[in-house]
Amino acid sequence: MLEYNEILPKKVILLDGQPYEVLDAHVFRKQQRKPVNQTKLRHLITGKVTEQAFHQSEKAEEAELSTKSVKYLYTNRGEFWFCSQENPADRFELSSDLIGTAGQFLKPNTIVDALIFDEKIISIRIPIKVELLVKEAPPAVRGNTSQGGTKQITLETGATVNAPLFVNEGDIVRINTELGTYVERVDKK
Repeated sequence: MLEYNEILPKKVILLDGQPYEVLDAHVFRKQQRKPVNQTKLRHLITGKVTEQAFHQSEKAEEAELSTKSVKYLYTNRGEFWFCSQENPADRFELSSDLIGTAGQFLKPNTIVDALIFDEKIISIRIPIKVELLVKEAPPAVRGNTSQGGTKQITLETGATVNAPLFVNEGDIVRINTELGTYVERVDKK
């Protein structure tokens, strides 16, 4: 059990028997009243975000989540196909709603962590930073670059991100999957 002030970001708690990830937590005291922890929670199955206040006398149960390493195979019509890392014949499909926006940065044979709650996969955690090949990058255009020019590039997975003008086709770039942004160029052709 977690005390009201131990409910912090990145923790997973049970609320009404459902798993929620704590996105934001702020402990404050209004005038002479007792302290309150105002939290923002994301339901791990539906993805809905709600706000919840925990008072000093309240406690929350930490959710029992387990992880399993799985291998991403391919995407077909909005369905992401994975297999067990130990047994490639043990294949299963997860919907694009469950994977979220980070799915656009998955490339075949990538090992990811599957979060399991009640013996059911509820979410996928892919690495925060991935290295991907640039498939398309328009040529840099001279002009107003005093604020640092950017252009839109297409990666090997089909995702598009904004990157600096010096990134070219064939380069390998590092992408932040949480924000969906360019981080740095790793290798150039």
